[in-house]
Amino acid sequence: MRFKGIVLLFVLAAVSLLVTGGSRAQEEVQRIDAGDKEFGIILGEPSGFSGKIWTTWNAAVDFGLAWSFGDGGHFHIHADYLFHNFDFFDVEEGSLPIYVGIGGRLRLEEDDPRIGIRIPVGVEYVFEKQPVCLFLEIAPIVDVVPETEANVNGGIGVRLIF
Repeated sequence: MRFKGIVLLFVLAAVSLLVTGGSRAQEEVQRIDAGDKEFGIILGEPSGFSGKIWTTWNAAVDFGLAWSFGDGGHFHIHADYLFHNFDFFDVEEGSLPIYVGIGGRLRLEEDDPRIGIRIPVGVEYVFEKQPVCLFLEIAPIVDVVPETEANVNGGIGVRLIF
């Protein structure tokens, strides 16, 4: 029960951070346009390939194909819809949006596949003069199939912007 309360507070704090800003005009956002794509890697739990496709100047779909080393190891696939706030941090060059989203995760193990709900929260630095971004993310997960179980993923990554 205590873990569920912590996850709920974490999610409410993340949503409130996004609601407090997000009014920056589209033309002020550094290097982000609808249709931009990012591909790279994430290191953490799990580690693997990461991608992101921007649907608007402040929303995107991200995905991961990765290997988790915990619990004997397993393959991990996730996809999330993310909302970005470009006004929370003021930086001299580039942009530093925070984001929160909701998505799903499929964890494939030999005898125990799991399906869960992810609530990723993170920050991404988009360089002004290079098509590169760095990101840091934490994602509470609640598995719903075959049984309810809570977990947390997180990592740091780098992606190229196309």
